[in-house]
Amino acid sequence: MRVGLTQMDIVWENKEQNMEHARRLMAQAAKQKVDLLVFPEMTLTGFTMNTELAGEEMLFSPTLRFFKEASVTYNMAMAFGYVENFGGEYYNKLILTEGGRILFDYDKIHPFNYGEEGKHYTGGHEVKTANLKGVAVSGFVCYDLRFPEVFQAVSDRTDLILVIANWPKERILHWETLLRARAIENQCYIVGVNRTGKGNGLEYCESSVAFDPFGERLTEAQDQSELLIIDVDPDEVRRIRRQFPFREDRKKDLYKGFYHSF
Repeated sequence: MRVGLTQMDIVWENKEQNMEHARRLMAQAAKQKVDLLVFPEMTLTGFTMNTELAGEEMLFSPTLRFFKEASVTYNMAMAFGYVENFGGEYYNKLILTEGGRILFDYDKIHPFNYGEEGKHYTGGHEVKTANLKGVAVSGFVCYDLRFPEVFQAVSDRTDLILVIANWPKERILHWETLLRARAIENQCYIVGVNRTGKGNGLEYCESSVAFDPFGERLTEAQDQSELLIIDVDPDEVRRIRRQFPFREDRKKDLYKGFYHSF
């Protein structure tokens, strides 16, 4: 499966301009026969705490309609971020859509409380996985990356884990290091898609990146292209797990006990 990683300069809180930018990236990806195109966290607004502006009800969401229709128009699955208003509670979401259908919608489990996200957004409680063209795909959002437990919770049934983010330049070493670690720990493909540019006083840099199940980098470092492309092979996941089956030595039940012993 061919995956496109965007490096999108999100115009702060301007959904219309960001839709136009996203369309250009979709058209470019379609020409290169991408099967899954991945956009950053809060794709059409940037990482805003303005829930009144960003929040949309799922049944009437212009953002959802835009990406679902685009997945039909370009015959391409899309993974993107948006904010759902669910009865006055707001969720920072990752949506995977194909052919106008939602394959999964994931609520960010860990709000970034250092940036006061938890004051505005409610954390999720479930991990999600879907089958896309024979590849088992899961996904997380930005700050989730710092919590390896959730990645391990899905890795037994996952070939590819997406992480969409608005991860600032000043902590970009952590971003790449943690993504590589998640690939090595879970022996699966990791695709991290980050925004670029400036928003709300923060600076972001070209840092979308992919790692294979052995932790080898699949994208060029500091590539300034708006679209990076990799190929994902689920057979490679199975091959590496057979070749070095260390995950079978995990003692999950024992680890659970540690959390209750303090």
